[in-house]
Amino acid sequence: MTTFERVKFLCERRKISLNDLETTLGFSKNSIIKWKKTNPSSDKLGKVADFFDVSVDYLLGRESDAEFEAFQDDPELQLFMRELADSPEERLRQLRGIWEVLKQEHKND
Repeated sequence: MTTFERVKFLCERRKISLNDLETTLGFSKNSIIKWKKTNPSSDKLGKVADFFDVSVDYLLGRESDAEFEAFQDDPELQLFMRELADSPEERLRQLRGIWEVLKQEHKND
């Protein structure tokens, strides 16, 4: 899987478009599409990795994401993701906020 394909996959999992990702990260329009033929800068790779909470090595295909693959096989988490997909946007914003707090707590441990 190429870097572009990994980013596209991550966008699909988050239910956001590539254009939305570009806007959120301050990239120019269609810049990620260009990754099909050119290599992205390390700065842009870092921003995408931070956004999706994955490593740059994962985006480059240098490592698999074993935790993510295990997640895909967990029926309880699959149910959660289906329920999450049907949640109103306000609820999703609240969950993202909770998740950010939990990540910060984990970093501070």
